[in-house]
Amino acid sequence: MTAFFITATGTDIGKTFVATGLIRHMRATGRPVAAIKPVVSGFDPGAWHGSDPAALLAALGRPAALAEVEHISPWRFKAPLSPHMAATNEGRAIAFQEVVEFCRRSMTKRPGALLIEGIGGIMVPLDDRRTVLDWMSMLRIPIILVAGSYVGTISHTLTSLEVLVRRNLDVAAVVVSETAGSAASLEETMATVQRFASSIDVVGIPRLAPDAGDHPAFAHLAALM
Repeated sequence: MTAFFITATGTDIGKTFVATGLIRHMRATGRPVAAIKPVVSGFDPGAWHGSDPAALLAALGRPAALAEVEHISPWRFKAPLSPHMAATNEGRAIAFQEVVEFCRRSMTKRPGALLIEGIGGIMVPLDDRRTVLDWMSMLRIPIILVAGSYVGTISHTLTSLEVLVRRNLDVAAVVVSETAGSAASLEETMATVQRFASSIDVVGIPRLAPDAGDHPAFAHLAALM
């Protein structure tokens, strides 16, 4: 199985949007694909149908059931906080090594591609000592970094890339997901990031319907896998 880790420069940037679009594109072209989002915060068991795991299940064509959510998102927390804080609020803790092993097992289950969606940005804490960056460093699989097109994103994106490179992680692509109402255009943002990160594929995705998968950017990303 080919595995990719989808992370972002921050929270609510568009990781799930990119993951679901890529899943829909791959399924439409007959390529086997699976996805997991091991850690989720802001998950309300009584109103979860609009959650990230629900969006992934819909894209995968799997039933919208809590039992299915358990298979792709074992660590779920109700408070919309960082995983470490959300777990603490519930008197729980995330066992970092168990998260890593869950991902590794998922990577060996079936042929095709596996998308592992992270949580928040690359430096979000998972426990008292480890962050999403440490999680990616343990898996050592190619990374898709999702950024926005808001004013300030260029600094956030280049800082994230610098940190990833320092960990010797392979960044397969930067995806600029258009931010609504931004003074900076998607095209200008992409071009600037590309100038500073000339060795990395930078692709842009305009604001599309949540179930979109036919934009050429998804075909470009799929070709990298």
